[in-house]
Amino acid sequence: MIRFDQVTVRFPGDKNKAPFTAVDNVSLQVERGDFFGVLGQSGAGKSTLVRTVNLLQPVTSGRVFVGETEVSERLSASELSALRLRIGMIFQHFNLIGNASVFDNVAFNLKAKGVDAQTIKQKVPELLDSVGLLGKEKVFPQSLSGGQKQRVAIARALANDPEILLCDEATSALDPDTTSEIIALLQRLKQERNLTVLFITHQMEVAKKLFNKVALMANGKVVENTTTYELFARPQSEFGRALIRKHDAALLPAELLASESNLYEITYKEEHAYESVIAAVIKHFDADISILGGRVEYIGGKPLGNLIISIRNAKAPREQILEYLQSRTQVTLIKDETTSPLNLAQAQWHVLGLDDDTNTADASTSTSASGSGNAGTGSGVSTSAADRAETTNTATSGEQ
Repeated sequence: MIRFDQVTVRFPGDKNKAPFTAVDNVSLQVERGDFFGVLGQSGAGKSTLVRTVNLLQPVTSGRVFVGETEVSERLSASELSALRLRIGMIFQHFNLIGNASVFDNVAFNLKAKGVDAQTIKQKVPELLDSVGLLGKEKVFPQSLSGGQKQRVAIARALANDPEILLCDEATSALDPDTTSEIIALLQRLKQERNLTVLFITHQMEVAKKLFNKVALMANGKVVENTTTYELFARPQSEFGRALIRKHDAALLPAELLASESNLYEITYKEEHAYESVIAAVIKHFDADISILGGRVEYIGGKPLGNLIISIRNAKAPREQILEYLQSRTQVTLIKDETTSPLNLAQAQWHVLGLDDDTNTADASTSTSASGSGNAGTGSGVSTSAADRAETTNTATSGEQ
């Protein structure tokens, strides 16, 4: 549906700015029906990439395709107009016309297409009803909340019944509750309208809830290209692992990190979702294990669980306990007697069982990673019912 073939976007710079490569040799394929996300920090090149789809930003080299149409400056005005009618777009700051009513904002694209007044009069209320704003036709943007403004922008983007919806940080200016509402709205509209969605964001929670596939960008390059579940369960690049570490840092308060030693993160994946691993370790090894933080979530319908544990005392050697845990889960060393990180995000986590060269890959030189690889020797997911109950009773920190 959308294909990026070795796309590079380079800005030449001037006397005040050096030349800058915003997008660096990116190749991606977005299939029809995907809810495809491009995830990365500010300045990664995400927005520049998505703007090449409708030629808001020409490429320096490489090719972009929408279906069989190559998106380039060689398109005639009529061909470009026809292409853009197939694509709706929503933005971080809504881009509404301040001195136009909600009705006229939604009708803008219809008028630009040359739709007759009677059809516009009928269609605009239908669009507003689909986004939960029926009755707001005469209201002006300054009287709307941020969430309502984004709903107007979504209705406007869908006015010409596009096949593709581009979302450039569409939830970044919203509070968490409103973000959840917009996520639910986009999920429903995608299903109802059979849309293909390309969504740009830096928000990890949005990525987990919306995308079936995701590309992770850093410094203009795609460093991972995989399913959303695989990114969170088995990140392949050093940048990806660092991003997940930062995300998981909310599981453990800094005070506990400072006071505890022998800290490990246990990651449960789908193959062992219902095993009581921690309970089994305590029973078999007569071990004193404290659960200090935890989270269970479903990504793409698959369970993924994380526990932060401290192995305090055990009759069996610690190596035996870790070997047992590794056979059922992915085990990551956070801190032992030889380390003293300032906080969880700064901890140099080591995934037990991984080769050293895998653990030290440099994101700046990484190429697109396949989602088929397994980043760890262990494979569990989500905690079992017994461990979830234990986490509920003892965890000191919940989901971010």
